[in-house]
Amino acid sequence: MNYRKLGNTDLEVSTICLGTMTWGEQNSQEDGFEQMDYASNQGINFFDTAEIYPSPCFKETYASTEKIIGNWLNKKKNRDKIILASKISGPGLSWVRGGGQQYTEQNIESALENSLRRLQTDYIDLYQLHWPERKTNFFGKLGYNYNEKETYNFKGEWTNFKKILTTLEKFIKQGKIRYIGLSNETPWGLSKFLEISKLKSLPKMMSIQNAYNLLSRAYEVGMAEISIREKSGLLAYSPLAGGFLTGKYRNNNLPENSRQKLFGNYYTRYNKPHASLVIEKYFNIAKKFAIDFAQMSIKFCEIQPFMTSVIIGATTMEQLKINIESVNVNLSDENITEINKIQKLYPNPCP
Repeated sequence: MNYRKLGNTDLEVSTICLGTMTWGEQNSQEDGFEQMDYASNQGINFFDTAEIYPSPCFKETYASTEKIIGNWLNKKKNRDKIILASKISGPGLSWVRGGGQQYTEQNIESALENSLRRLQTDYIDLYQLHWPERKTNFFGKLGYNYNEKETYNFKGEWTNFKKILTTLEKFIKQGKIRYIGLSNETPWGLSKFLEISKLKSLPKMMSIQNAYNLLSRAYEVGMAEISIREKSGLLAYSPLAGGFLTGKYRNNNLPENSRQKLFGNYYTRYNKPHASLVIEKYFNIAKKFAIDFAQMSIKFCEIQPFMTSVIIGATTMEQLKINIESVNVNLSDENITEINKIQKLYPNPCP
C-alpha cells in the first residue's frame, strides 16, 4: 500500500480509501465487516463515510452506514489504527434537521454528536462539509449561474464561513474532531475557506472530496493548483464513474444487482449516450496495455500530483480485491499519453 500526508498534518493516509456508501442498502453489516477486515489487512487505514449514508439517501436508511462502522470498531478494538472520515450533510434533505441551513453551530454540534455516538468513538479524524449551503455549481454542474435568491431555504441565507470555522475549531479544541475538510466544493469556496483560516488563525481545510475520474477531469481546471500549493489534497470519489469504468455496462449490459439496475434513476451522471464512445476508447487502451480496466482507471487517479487518496467502493469482495490491487499497477508514459489524447478529443464527457 502507498501512503501520503493528509494536507500538512502528520497523518499518513493510504492512497486507497475505503468507501462505505453501499453499506446498509446494497450491502449488509456482515458484508461491511468483511470489507473492512480485508481492506485493513491490505494496509488501508483510511475509511470514509457520511451521516446520510447509505446512498441513495432515504429517510428509512439514514445513518445506517455509520452504525455498521461503529459496530466493527467496537468489535475490533482497533480505533487507533483507522483514520476515520465522516461528513455532515448539506441542505436539501427534509428529514435531516429540517433540510435548511446545516452548518450553524447548533446543527454542526447535533450532527457531530450523533455521528460520534453511531461510530462508537470519541473523535473523528477528518470531519467534512458534504456540500455547500449556497447554490453553486457542484454534483456535475460545470457552469455557474448567479441568483442570490436561489438558495435551499429561499431566503438568500447560508452560514458565514468564519462562523463555520469558529464552530469547528471549538470541537477540535474539545478533541472531538482532529482535522476538517470540504466536499463537492468549488475553487471559490475552497479559496475563501483557506483565506479566512489564514487571516483569522482558524483551522484549515486539509482536503476536498470531489468527483474525479477518466470521464470527469474538471478538477484539473480550477482546483488542482490550489490543492498542490495550499496542501489541501483531493479525496477522489467515483474513480470508476459509478462502475462505468469497469466495463460492466458496455454494449448496454445491465448486470443484476448493479447500481444502474437498482438505482439507475438516481445515478444519471455517467449514464450518458455520448459517454459510451469515450468509455470504449479507454477500455481499448486498457486492453492494449494488458491492464484491468478498473485498475487502470483507479491508478490514473492515484498518480495525480494533487491527489491525497482515491475512494473506492465495492458491493462484492471480488470488486474490492480488484480495486485494491490497483496500487500495484504501473502505467507507462505511453499509456498515460494515450489516455490524455482521449481527454483532449473528448474532454469531460460526464462532468
